[in-house]
Amino acid sequence: MSGTTSASVAASASASASASVLTVGLDPVLVEDAASSRAAFPDLDVDVVRAGVAAERNRLGELGFTVDLCLLDYGRTAEAVYRAALSAKDYDLVVIGAGIRLDPALTPLLEVLVDVTRELAPAAKLCFNVSPTTTVEAVQRWWPDRKPLA
Repeated sequence: MSGTTSASVAASASASASASVLTVGLDPVLVEDAASSRAAFPDLDVDVVRAGVAAERNRLGELGFTVDLCLLDYGRTAEAVYRAALSAKDYDLVVIGAGIRLDPALTPLLEVLVDVTRELAPAAKLCFNVSPTTTVEAVQRWWPDRKPLA
């Protein structure tokens, strides 16, 4: 976390003591299955994605967040699975993963996720990571308050 002081991390941790996060992304197994995902993320494989997701989830837990993970397919059941996850609990933040957002073939799925988030969790802050290892950074941009643009 470049540019982050221990004081700001401590402040973020105490402020997030009761904050809940839903991270949503493609099931890592699928990253290798689709040509569009392989093209969008040529250096990622299932093990790299799983390790990054687990490390970021653990780090958010260390910072005091409660974190749930929602893994989706390419669309067959994605909306129903996401609706169920979002309906199960009130979330303070929703992080949509880069695997969905940065793959042009998945733009319709991204649109559905954003729309469903606005419908079922209108108060949740919507965040986007740029890789499996930048979820903490995405959350910290928005919690407890949105950080100013540089």
